[in-house]
Amino acid sequence: MTSTDDLLARHRAVMPSWMPLYYAEPLEIVSGSGRRVTCSDGRTYLDFFGGVLTTMVGYDIPEITEAVEKQLRTGVAHTSTLYLIRAQVELAEKIARLSGIPDARVFFTNSGTEANEAALLMATNYRRSNQILAVRNSYHGRSYAAMGITGHRGWSSSSLNPLQVSWLHSSDRMRGLLSRLGADEHVDAAVDDLREVLATQTAGDVAALIAEPVQGVGGFVAGPDGLFGALKKVLDETGILLISDEVQTGWGRTGDHFWGYQAHGVVPDLLTFAKGIGNGYALAGVVGRADVVNEVPAISFSTFGGNPISTAAGNATLDYVLDHDLQANAARMGAILLDGLREQIGDNPIVGEIRGRGLMLAIELVQPGTTVPDVPATLRVFEACRANGLLVGKGGLYNNVLRMGPPLTLTEEEAREALNILVNAIREASAA
Repeated sequence: MTSTDDLLARHRAVMPSWMPLYYAEPLEIVSGSGRRVTCSDGRTYLDFFGGVLTTMVGYDIPEITEAVEKQLRTGVAHTSTLYLIRAQVELAEKIARLSGIPDARVFFTNSGTEANEAALLMATNYRRSNQILAVRNSYHGRSYAAMGITGHRGWSSSSLNPLQVSWLHSSDRMRGLLSRLGADEHVDAAVDDLREVLATQTAGDVAALIAEPVQGVGGFVAGPDGLFGALKKVLDETGILLISDEVQTGWGRTGDHFWGYQAHGVVPDLLTFAKGIGNGYALAGVVGRADVVNEVPAISFSTFGGNPISTAAGNATLDYVLDHDLQANAARMGAILLDGLREQIGDNPIVGEIRGRGLMLAIELVQPGTTVPDVPATLRVFEACRANGLLVGKGGLYNNVLRMGPPLTLTEEEAREALNILVNAIREASAA
């Protein structure tokens, strides 16, 4: 096997400089089982990031492997959507039913970026407008329009944009303009902000508001329950659509609900999904109202979107989530982690906030006694977790947030193992 050092040098020789690698000494994952991965350094790690919340039910799951191998044994890996694909239709039926959207239609893509692009295409055609409302601190993808509605400087590579975007305040409760408000006052202020933006920054005929129920790359920031519902009442006054970006919040990860939008007493017009549904296979899409989804005035399809291999994996993954009630497990394991973190390090001077829902958890690190982001401390904790056998993610507007999105099959023993590693890493970093 080629050494990691050789592989790193080769990576740097052929890959773009703007593609980041985690850790001072990057890892190569060579195998996985359950919630653990083994790397070329010979060590096994408990994976609390799941390929950025994508390996949703864990590694080497027999039901998923068998579904993919069964399709491979047919000799057909691809046909394109110009032909009927049984697994695609079956998965679309399940997603349409679970979406909560009446008379729903589903369009499959390969990634969350493509899913959001497709949703924007549908919404702007339906409303005959290129005006979009987006939220500060958001992330919706790396393509042209998706980047244009991303309210996060670290992920915005160009100011060029095919859309006219107006920005709403985020629900950051540490530093945002709404941060000092209680839940009810927060919702009222957000509604006032929406009305002011519509009156001052738009031509009136806005196509849609796109928002994440929990901002993923933004550091797992979420507004109060009911926020989307209050905003939707204003949107409905003029027919503006609501797009719920559920790329990271879908499939029961938040524990309390199957979709993030369900915490808000509202049903979106369009919902985008990706990541976990393929459990590592490239699969994403849009589900929405038939009259909106059908409003594309030219022929369009996705060559690889919803292909036989990916949708075989998607069906097996979704069945596994439902058959094993992984939403309930996410709620139970998330409570162990969230309660444990708050109890043991909630008053640690470098911990600004511990937040999350289900198995979507974050720890924001700050300079003691302030809300000033502490990136060096974050890196110390990040590396310490890896040194002690735990892989976590990073994020947030200032890159000072530890993000955790382990597989939904996480056990209590594994949750407590990770909790111990996190607590010790933060205590050590605060004493440094």
